[in-house]
Amino acid sequence: MLPSTSGAASIHRFRLHPRAVAAARRSMASASPPPAPPPPPGPKAVRVVVKGRVQGVFFRDWTVETARAIGLAGWVRNRRDGTVEALLSGDPSKVDEMLSRRLPVGPPAAAVTAVVPSPADPVDPAEGFHRKPTA
Repeated sequence: MLPSTSGAASIHRFRLHPRAVAAARRSMASASPPPAPPPPPGPKAVRVVVKGRVQGVFFRDWTVETARAIGLAGWVRNRRDGTVEALLSGDPSKVDEMLSRRLPVGPPAAAVTAVVPSPADPVDPAEGFHRKPTA
């Protein structure tokens, strides 16, 4: 400790030059605000064609049940060429889960050989997920 003439610790006060204070205020005033967080992702929609042994094995009923359980909107139907077609719409992570983990496996009696997705327009979530007639 440094010796003090008054016996108490001395306190040093620093003064900033008025120009430095003004420059700091200008700098703070002109600084841009922090960037806003990115908006949450909007709904994702995919039209998908599922190939393999997918008709006559309750694939459509399984798809309706599975899509509803994870909160997707859209539809599923058989096609005359033996494939199953579906429109999956909703939260991107849920659509991706259905595409990558659920549809490639399908119900127990199915034998999926391919899942072919293509972009689509999202549907209103209030429509839910339903079964459509064969196309």
